Amino acid sequence: MIDHYWIGFFVVLAFLVGVLDASAGDVDPFYRFCVDLCKNTGCVGDRCFPHCKFPSDGDSLDGHWYMQEPLYWQWRQWDCQSDCRYYCMVDTEKERASLGLGPVKYHGKWPFQRVYGIQEPVSVALSALNLAMHFHGWLSFFTLLYHKLPLKPDKKPYYDYTSLWHIYSLLAINSWFWSAVFHSRVTD
Repeated sequence: MIDHYWIGFFVVLAFLVGVLDASAGDVDPFYRFCVDLCKNTGCVGDRCFPHCKFPSDGDSLDGHWYMQEPLYWQWRQWDCQSDCRYYCMVDTEKERASLGLGPVKYHGKWPFQRVYGIQEPVSVALSALNLAMHFHGWLSFFTLLYHKLPLKPDKKPYYDYTSLWHIYSLLAINSWFWSAVFHSRVTD
């Protein structure tokens, strides 16, 4: 009898997942038309993307290698689809603002403005600040432990769990570094 309840629960859940699949911005007809048009033409309004005319294997369809994005911008790994989605989102949000409507989510994320190639600059700055604070704390702990507190005769600190604090600090520093990298280029 309980199995029937579980089966019913999962059937209802499956229908809800289909209903809750898209964000409000994803289903906007203006946004969808813009993305489809951009995928076919490689342009959103006046902005055209040269990398939309290149296949994934890197060979040029209608130009030379120097028409591609510069190497120092390739770290972003923004392809035609991500640029089309981003600029169509910007245009759709401008249209919504002119109509007096508030922002909506696109692909499960709130719209952010790119600044110098960084998708979420405030998140990157706060992650970098957390990284700096953890690094400062680790250096302070290291300095206190080895230069201000007395050491055992074998030159080891009296505190037995020093290595655990070093491991924790290095893991935290590593986590905040990768958090900054993640927020610099959010993927779908």
